[in-house]
Amino acid sequence: MRISIVLLLIGAAFPANAASLRPTTVLHGPTVLLRDLFDDPGAEANRVLGPGPVPGGRIVVEAPQLRAIARQFDVDWRPASSADRAVLERPAQPMKRDDALSAIRAALVAAGASPDCVVELTGFSAPLVPLGASPRAVVSQLDYDGRLGRFSALLSVTSEGMDPVNLRVAGQVRELVELPVAAARLPAGTIIGQDDVHMAHVSAGSLRGEVVHVIEQIVGMQLTHSVQPGQPLLPADLARPIMVRRGALVRLRLERAGLSVTGQAVALDAGSEGERIRVQNPGSRTMLEGTVIGPNLIRVSPNTSPEAAAARGEDVYRQ
Repeated sequence: MRISIVLLLIGAAFPANAASLRPTTVLHGPTVLLRDLFDDPGAEANRVLGPGPVPGGRIVVEAPQLRAIARQFDVDWRPASSADRAVLERPAQPMKRDDALSAIRAALVAAGASPDCVVELTGFSAPLVPLGASPRAVVSQLDYDGRLGRFSALLSVTSEGMDPVNLRVAGQVRELVELPVAAARLPAGTIIGQDDVHMAHVSAGSLRGEVVHVIEQIVGMQLTHSVQPGQPLLPADLARPIMVRRGALVRLRLERAGLSVTGQAVALDAGSEGERIRVQNPGSRTMLEGTVIGPNLIRVSPNTSPEAAAARGEDVYRQ
């Protein structure tokens, strides 16, 4: 008999269809519904109570406010204590930095920047947007100084289910140029081959002085200084390869009226192809001047001193 009375009292205190509080609710929309606060709230379950928290935010509804809401919409619920509360959370994710950069770059290009420019944001804090949203960014109030490569603007971010977020952004614009650069570290004296250089985009602001713009002007040249990977090449870095070293034994060639005479001499100068250098016959000590036409090969002109020496019977060429 006593057990039956206890069961009746429990049934009277908690009706079978009484609502229950939801301590924590994750919202997936911009508004709060009655069913976000209570389970089984009755006929008004889909009633909109008001705006929800911003993406990434939360709202805490304390016991007195919960009781007032329950009375207003005839929800069969009463707080068990003053500690009862409902927490409403709205998940969010940061806007992708690339989405902001894309919108800013488009605005900068429209203002005169190069389509290949690199945009660097300073102190950018990505705004939070609803989880899974596809936000849109619009740039306004753009202030772009092309000479200094600086900009500032107002970035407005909108998405379904959120109010627009406006933030100031600023940064640098680096203009890029396509240039041949070293593919690896190349020491001084390297004769550059086709695989030693490749085309790459380089910040125009990092260039100091005139640089070489065409690969064909580099391949086959010899480095006067070592260069690092990715480094553009200056005209001063390049020289024609040395074909003749000073003190080297060279072959001489004299061609005249179909007659070709060869001999040997010692180079008194170093020289590249096409350069004129001095040589000396090691036997007669006669000094000659000729043009470098290949590795250790000198062409002597008919009207230079060798002919005069030959007319005197000197042994100019050693066969």
